[in-house]
Amino acid sequence: MLKLSLDACARQQLTAARTSTAGRAAHTVVGGHGNVMRQTVIALTGGRELGEHENPGEATLVVLHGRVRLVSDKDSWDGRRGDLLVVPDARHRLEAVEDAVVLLTVAKLGNHT
Repeated sequence: MLKLSLDACARQQLTAARTSTAGRAAHTVVGGHGNVMRQTVIALTGGRELGEHENPGEATLVVLHGRVRLVSDKDSWDGRRGDLLVVPDARHRLEAVEDAVVLLTVAKLGNHT
């Protein structure tokens, strides 16, 4: 059994992002590369983004702190604390409208051996 405080993890990652030259920090809290499901807390300082990338599988974002914008092609979805965003099955990027922390959950599709 694993229990952790997402609020505490969000605070830690946001502190790390604020001191990072990249303006971001991340920590995988459940799963990993050998698992089907992975959950990662990602912090971005305002104005930073995770550049455009492919969706590795089914994925959602839960906004733990701040405001973000998920952008795919000409579509975008805004999220703030407490919102759940379903990541599109297409190239996309994540922008921090202000200092923000999200919980990314990914279930990798395809062969998992």
